[in-house]
Amino acid sequence: MPEKLDLQSPDLVSQNIEKLAALFPNCVTETADGKQIDFDLLRQELSHKVVEGTKERYRLEWPGKKEAIVTANIPTTKTLRPVREDSVDFDNTENLYIEGDNLEVLKLLQESYLGKIKMIYIDPPYNTGKDFVYKDNFAKDAKEELITSGQKDEYNQRLVVNPETAGRYHSDWLSMMYPRLKLARNLLTADGIVVISIDEKEVHNLRKLCDEIYGEKNFAGEIIWKNSSKNDQDYISIQHEYIVCYVRDKGVNKGAWLEKKEGLDEIYKAFDGFRREHGEDWSAIHQEALEWYKQFPESNPIKASKHYNWMDQKGVYFASDISGPNHGQYVYDLLHPITKEVCKPPASGWRYPQKTMEERVKNNLVHFADDHNTIPNNKTYLSDTEFQSLTSIRFKDGRVASKNLTKLFGENLFTNPKDPDLLYDLMKSFGLGGNDIVLDFFSGSGTTAEALMKLNYETGSNCSYILVQIPEDLNETLKTATGGSKATISRAIQYLLKQNKPTKITELAKQRIRLCSVNYLTNNDTAIGFRVYKQDSSNMHEVYYRPQDYVQTKLELFADNVKPDRTADDLLAQVMLDWGLPLSLKIEQLTIAGKQVFKVAANSLYACFETGIDEAFAREIAKDQPLRIVFRDNGFKDDTAKTNVRQLLKQLSPDTEMKVI
Repeated sequence: MPEKLDLQSPDLVSQNIEKLAALFPNCVTETADGKQIDFDLLRQELSHKVVEGTKERYRLEWPGKKEAIVTANIPTTKTLRPVREDSVDFDNTENLYIEGDNLEVLKLLQESYLGKIKMIYIDPPYNTGKDFVYKDNFAKDAKEELITSGQKDEYNQRLVVNPETAGRYHSDWLSMMYPRLKLARNLLTADGIVVISIDEKEVHNLRKLCDEIYGEKNFAGEIIWKNSSKNDQDYISIQHEYIVCYVRDKGVNKGAWLEKKEGLDEIYKAFDGFRREHGEDWSAIHQEALEWYKQFPESNPIKASKHYNWMDQKGVYFASDISGPNHGQYVYDLLHPITKEVCKPPASGWRYPQKTMEERVKNNLVHFADDHNTIPNNKTYLSDTEFQSLTSIRFKDGRVASKNLTKLFGENLFTNPKDPDLLYDLMKSFGLGGNDIVLDFFSGSGTTAEALMKLNYETGSNCSYILVQIPEDLNETLKTATGGSKATISRAIQYLLKQNKPTKITELAKQRIRLCSVNYLTNNDTAIGFRVYKQDSSNMHEVYYRPQDYVQTKLELFADNVKPDRTADDLLAQVMLDWGLPLSLKIEQLTIAGKQVFKVAANSLYACFETGIDEAFAREIAKDQPLRIVFRDNGFKDDTAKTNVRQLLKQLSPDTEMKVI
């Protein structure tokens, strides 16, 4: 039916609520009068300080929630410093590996990757009572935070055990997750997807948390991953984990997610063998197929497809119902092609009109029994039904992933790693391809990178990843580890020591990515390289941000805004982040008028951090017509040159935007 006219003036209040909901979905709540804006929460989103509120409402609440909101909104002056020696093909690759606190890193990526990430996958701490969680430092005064944010990173103080006996066991986990998921939402494309692995301890809270941040209507489903056969728990033995999926906007991502049914290759292979053995004897092929299916257990995907037990010249098929959905649908005589007698009809009549049925018989799309006393069937070919909607149950034996990693590293390091094939299957089903970007900010040992490399290798896509991981010291983790986890961490430490690497999980992940890349070499080598960045304090002295706090006599101590230990590479990364340019852009190094110049993404950005910049240099660089150019504030030959360079660029390259640091 055509859509009806409203025949009324616009409901401006509802429109305003929808606009606010698009910006702040967590501020939408339910009242007796329907959907409303939670003004207390909205005030909190617009404040750097805790805002008190007393109204009761339907929402997820916990001690520390307001602090978590403020934590997400407080800006940071930290930066990311490139580590070329740990990278592979630094200047050309689009993959990023970032070592640092993921909360700070997510803040740093807000401008450069706003609306650019197609898929976010994370496997956060499960809150078992033994895993480490981030203990974020909340500063009630934003000014205080700006002062302290330039300090050295306190990595060893950020990861703390969250025991079940703690008074804020669930609350601390929620306070850790909330700001990270909130910041991550900003990075998703309009059709983006967020996928989170979790166990039974926090899955209920995670769902409520994501309902608030991403919107309940954008819940895409929950996958149950059967990954264990253990039976070592009282009451009900938990043998599965959960994979919670949300989309950025269901209005854009329609969820046409398909997966190939498991076991199909084995079925095709078996039937090809039956046909070689029996030729055109379809009855013999059918009988052998029935016997072949008996060897599989009920849980095997091939067993679930056992009705595909027929074959003809067009391929493998199963005999499906040909009766009409309604009683007396179509009634007519259908002759058996061999006996020429009228076939027994379905009780409810035929599914198709007579003319359509005759066409199907002519095209050999109807399965007849040996005689006319058995109701004919449709032929449903396996090749036409290879794909199905993404299903909510996954069977993946963790031992397979463990064996593959043992083969990769040359020794047994992991007892129950995440399965890259499971991630690969999901990425493929979600339709990732082209130049899509995947973000994992709890990246652990680098499973996401391996899965994406496989996707690029198998499909010819050029997807890239951003992995973020705090450089957790495994020796510290070992102090509280028990059982299998303790043995796993000990093996990892010994492996890294043999490789003369620091005993940090980030070193293990980088090594894994290097080893995996050998298996996925293609014509596009940039798909397997990666740029390493480390989070650090700003490249700039504190006076750069708060000159009002320093008396004039002390300002002379900071004639150069830049800290003495920072390189041109460091400055370029901070400039790219500040200008909102992705760190994955191609970087070239040129020499112009005798000075080193960084050229980013053709003429998107030129950066020169050397001294002695003058009018002659400006004339040379203006020939390339860069869109942006940046210099050090003290890099000019003198104050006159600084003014003249700016004027020359306006004259010779009017579209160039010039800035200094």
